[in-house]
Amino acid sequence: MEQNVKDQLIATLKYVPFHLAAGYVKRTGSSEAEECRRKLGCGFIKGICHPSENYEQVKGAGLEWNRADIAFPFDREGNIRQEYLDWKEKVRKYRENGLRIMAVTPYPHEFIKYGIDPRLPENEGRVREIAVFLLNDLRDIAEAWQITNEMGLPQFMKPLNMQEAVRFIGIQLAAMHPHRGNALLGYNSSGPQTDLHSLMRPWHKYCDYVGIDIYIGCFVAAGNWMWVFDALLRYLWSLTGKPIILAEFGYISGGAPKSPEEKQAVLQRYGVSSEAEARANRELFLENLEKLDPKMHGFAMRCATGDIFDYLFDSMFRNHFYCEFPKGVVIKDYPHTPEGQADFYRDIFPRLAKLPFVLGAFIYNWKDGERCGYCGQADCPQETRWGLVDPQQKEKPSYYAVRDALREM
Repeated sequence: MEQNVKDQLIATLKYVPFHLAAGYVKRTGSSEAEECRRKLGCGFIKGICHPSENYEQVKGAGLEWNRADIAFPFDREGNIRQEYLDWKEKVRKYRENGLRIMAVTPYPHEFIKYGIDPRLPENEGRVREIAVFLLNDLRDIAEAWQITNEMGLPQFMKPLNMQEAVRFIGIQLAAMHPHRGNALLGYNSSGPQTDLHSLMRPWHKYCDYVGIDIYIGCFVAAGNWMWVFDALLRYLWSLTGKPIILAEFGYISGGAPKSPEEKQAVLQRYGVSSEAEARANRELFLENLEKLDPKMHGFAMRCATGDIFDYLFDSMFRNHFYCEFPKGVVIKDYPHTPEGQADFYRDIFPRLAKLPFVLGAFIYNWKDGERCGYCGQADCPQETRWGLVDPQQKEKPSYYAVRDALREM
């Protein structure tokens, strides 16, 4: 079992049972949530991740917010990067065309890439300075802020450990807080991530909200019921005492289990006939993997916290490797089809609307991908079929389901 999963399980057993129960007893009204709504001048935040520049099509679905990842602002010499200026101009156009902006600050590895290792105490001042620079430079564009993204997942947190990641988030929140004006500040987690949220408690005083990303029925064959959304949101509300934003959520519109024969064919592509043979012929398998699928090889090498074969075959990444949805990775009555995806969106928004402490939600994603961003495979359902529109921007059934559900809200 991956070490980050073990850490989560320990914290989950310590905190979740109490706060899950308390979340159903604690009053759901929140003066802090009402203050956030007053600052923003809106009710429920209706958001989307990675929308296209077809602004009218995006707004036609009832979507009003764009959650946008900030390009790192400075090069190693401290000069403003052109990529940042280009990004800034791009999101300014979204704002001018009626889409409000939730800005996501850069990942730890981006700081390191440009010469600022946040693990070193002597660099903490620079991390704070960059956070305040971004807040001020984007003040007329961004109305809400998320400090980095999904700390706890190796692909985003590495090379930091959890304690370092918590401090990385916290010092930015503390630096931005006195200057934020009416903008909202917060951070997010992938799923319950109780180790992250419990360690963040001393920093919650600088948060206007706490975010959570929930992907029920898309990654593991457990806990796949719609009511789990309610349970996780109530748990986090109880644990943090902060208004909650569903910072990412969605449902995949395609994918199915692979047969043993189909999986064997995948392995044979890399010169072996079984997972055991791959482990026994380590160098041959990895050499073929790197040659045939360099993106998958590089991602797995970077993200595995233990043996790379455990990561490929025993973690959730095996779904990428085999390009499949294992049996049971689905919400009952919501198959992974375009119609099942539409039904999911049609039914989830009324559930969210019943929770006054939930400020809003950001759908992942706007458009289907042509290739998986993690493994690079075109037929991987894990990261290619999230969209409300297809790769050619044609509306899927989920586009109209979201439009109708948001109109009701």
